[in-house]
Amino acid sequence: MLLATSMVCHAESTVIKVSKDNAIQTNGGYWEGWGTSLCWWANRIGYNETLTAKSAALFFDVKQGLGLNIMRYNVGGGDDPTHHHITRTDSDVPGWMYIDENGERKYDYTADARQLNVVKAAMKAAGQDAYLEIFSNSPPYFMTNSGCSTGNFKAEENNIKDDEYDDFAEYMAHVANYMTREMKLNVKSVSPMNEPNTNYWPAMNYKQEGCHIDAGEAQSKLLVLTREALNRYGLKDIILTTSDETNPGKQIEEIQTLTPDARAAINRISVHTYGTNSIREMGQLAKDEKINLWMSEVDGNGTAGQNAGEMAAGLWLAEKIITDIQALEPSAWVLWQVIDTHISKDGYMGRRDGGPLRTQGGYWGTACANHDTGEILLTQKYYAFGQFSRYIRPGSTLILCPTDRRSGVKALAAINKKQLTIVCTNTTAQDKELTIDLSAFKPKGNVKQIRTSGQFADGEHWAESDLRKIKEKKLETTLAPNSVTTFLIRTK
Repeated sequence: MLLATSMVCHAESTVIKVSKDNAIQTNGGYWEGWGTSLCWWANRIGYNETLTAKSAALFFDVKQGLGLNIMRYNVGGGDDPTHHHITRTDSDVPGWMYIDENGERKYDYTADARQLNVVKAAMKAAGQDAYLEIFSNSPPYFMTNSGCSTGNFKAEENNIKDDEYDDFAEYMAHVANYMTREMKLNVKSVSPMNEPNTNYWPAMNYKQEGCHIDAGEAQSKLLVLTREALNRYGLKDIILTTSDETNPGKQIEEIQTLTPDARAAINRISVHTYGTNSIREMGQLAKDEKINLWMSEVDGNGTAGQNAGEMAAGLWLAEKIITDIQALEPSAWVLWQVIDTHISKDGYMGRRDGGPLRTQGGYWGTACANHDTGEILLTQKYYAFGQFSRYIRPGSTLILCPTDRRSGVKALAAINKKQLTIVCTNTTAQDKELTIDLSAFKPKGNVKQIRTSGQFADGEHWAESDLRKIKEKKLETTLAPNSVTTFLIRTK
């Protein structure tokens, strides 16, 4: 018994050294922020003023919510109106263009009003840090080989007609111009294809739009034509991204097969991390090319922690953020979608919604929209995300903080003017003694601690407390079991 007590009292502390030598230099060391795609959830809730307003506050306002500043707006292709195979209630995204009774192509600037309502509210809530990107999952159905916006009948084959690349590039540039100049929604970047070199996108799919585009000549052609179309509209400052591929390995292959003109046309690499093969090589390629890099989409139903209950999904997300950033060193990190499921007794257009989240395990998204009550139901995963997004703000420089893998602790730091922010995870079921070495800085005053832990009903949600434990430039503290903790430290 005495031996056991002695061992607890002298438990080894996990040590984290925060050093500017480990600062991320991507994009000149300027962190651009945290974000989410607006498809498909914005398309689903944008009809409802209450849900729209609440989503803006909960996801984009830094004082009331997550403080996300990056919004990825989906420019819908719009499927053939005679098709009814997309049964998921939120993912049947309207296109901006249609064919009239005379067979002419025309724009309908009100077709996607629901998603645009959310864009407007989100940008207002995000304020001066708002960053709007537009992206495409598929061209309009009449520009495709299959005549269907969910993909080709052979999902591994190109689905843009050979003579429609120019028209599709013009379509994306036209929407970017209209949103920027007519709607006063400043589009900062355009991504004309999404996970294109895959076999994910079959015609008549129940789920969403998608479009296979071969690596090499086809992708190069679209990138060059999109750059030219943006330039014709006088939108030369808009950033053009690469193919938003599903994993870094594929993204590297596609970059290496681009023509010289296509490589010259792009201003940023955007990659998803649904797979992490060659993730460090992807980060190194961006450094070698001296080009900006985003982690532009990921989510999943993973869990982490030990008997963590409702914290398990949040711990998975927190660790995913840290490991992605450690390996890629991007200038932004974007979640797929913050709302992934909906509750509604009526459903939508004859389709049934997915219903409540099962928060004891893993799940996609961070919240559920209840259309019957006008509420957005939050989770511990939402609060875990906020441990990063609320306190590591745009303009910060991120600092990598390596830790012993066996410790159950991971960490990420950021410096912004005179504030040092450190986010730590503890995925064990025990308290973890922690020492943060601040010898590279000149800390002053009290340290503020913010923590998320426990179960949703009675746990901590950004719970704040003051610590007074900096001695000889070391912060000694204890990480709670299955928790995400943020430390705010003032520096001279």
